[in-house]
Amino acid sequence: MTETKTQSPERRAAAGAIHALRQDLFQNVFDYRPLGPLGTDGPVIRRLPKSFRKGAVWFPHAVVGLVALISLMEGVFSANTYSPFGTATVITSFLPAATLLMTLVRPVLAFWVSIASSLVVAVVGSGDWPWQPSTFLCHLTALIVVAARTRPRTAAWMWLITLLLGSFLGNMGPGFSNTVLMTVVSAFALLVVTVVQVRREAQREVTVQRTVTAVERDRRTLLEERTTIARELHDVVAHHMSVVAIQAEAAPYRVENPPPELVQAFATIRENAVSALTELRRVLGVVRAEDYEAPDAPQPTLAEIDRLLDNVRETGLETEKTVTGAVRELPQGVELSAYRIVQEALSNTLRHAPGAAAKVEIGYVLGGLGVRVVNGPARGLVKPSPGAGHGITGMRERVAMLNGEMTAGATDDGGYEVAVFLPVPVRHDSVQDGEGA
Repeated sequence: MTETKTQSPERRAAAGAIHALRQDLFQNVFDYRPLGPLGTDGPVIRRLPKSFRKGAVWFPHAVVGLVALISLMEGVFSANTYSPFGTATVITSFLPAATLLMTLVRPVLAFWVSIASSLVVAVVGSGDWPWQPSTFLCHLTALIVVAARTRPRTAAWMWLITLLLGSFLGNMGPGFSNTVLMTVVSAFALLVVTVVQVRREAQREVTVQRTVTAVERDRRTLLEERTTIARELHDVVAHHMSVVAIQAEAAPYRVENPPPELVQAFATIRENAVSALTELRRVLGVVRAEDYEAPDAPQPTLAEIDRLLDNVRETGLETEKTVTGAVRELPQGVELSAYRIVQEALSNTLRHAPGAAAKVEIGYVLGGLGVRVVNGPARGLVKPSPGAGHGITGMRERVAMLNGEMTAGATDDGGYEVAVFLPVPVRHDSVQDGEGA
């Protein structure tokens, strides 16, 4: 029997720290990661004139290049003072500047080259110890750039390595050291960069979460609307299927001595109607809430539009109805959807355009039914209520269910318009009657 050895918390913490250090500064060191331009939708760039935006997106590159140029000029001046045009000029001038420019394409590698170049310049150059002015400026800028291009944890590792290097060189130097200055300044700079990074990442996560929440809310609204439509259509279809079943059962008794084939045909019709009704109720039970109660009254139709308009007029909404074409009875599902669309459009007018007048147009055409609800801009002192657009979503669901077309949008005068066309197949019996006449 073997005993399982568990590591102590200290060893686990040390192992985790070593793994994080290896992951941040030792893995993929030579990766080519060029720094791209800034986005034009940033809080500062988007406020600039359009002619300046193309150049403003390269602002980080310009800053790095300017710092490298200043470091190069300072290194040349210092090198010429102590070792004119010698090897020290190349090392103390060009090496830190080149290392800083490397942060734009290979950030992690640039950090390690900056550490090495700081050591070389400290040995070759003369002056401040261990950070020469050129290496001080370039290494500090490199820390900032690399920290901005990596995760916040990397900034802590880079600062710690810089502190260890400065302490090591400070103990080997001539007695004076600017390691404390580098430690304090770099700690403050990296802290600022880390805070900005954490805040930006938090904002990005909040934006993503809001987007996900909005999508989920729209999906939930869509499902709720589909469930409502399914309940309403159940009442419509169930009524017709019940009528079919009853008529099929009673039909043989209306004929004296009906043939067996006719009795069997009506029996089959009744069985299919009852089976379809049972299946419809079973499917609806999946989407119906436990506390849902079927309405006692029949589902509304276009014949009750006047009653709907009277109700909204009592709330102060001025409405006008116009009917064109030959009024005829339409499939109950079409009439129900048209009624609900008008109802929702008028409700949106009450919420979003208080004090406005609304106009309802219903047009009966050969191929279907046209519905148009348009309202003017809000008037009066009552502020419009904000909405999430769920009413429009429900309208589109009803129209899509009937293979119709819908447009909704603002009008030129500041109002809103909803236009819907619901196709209705032409009844063959009506065509035949017309031909016979």
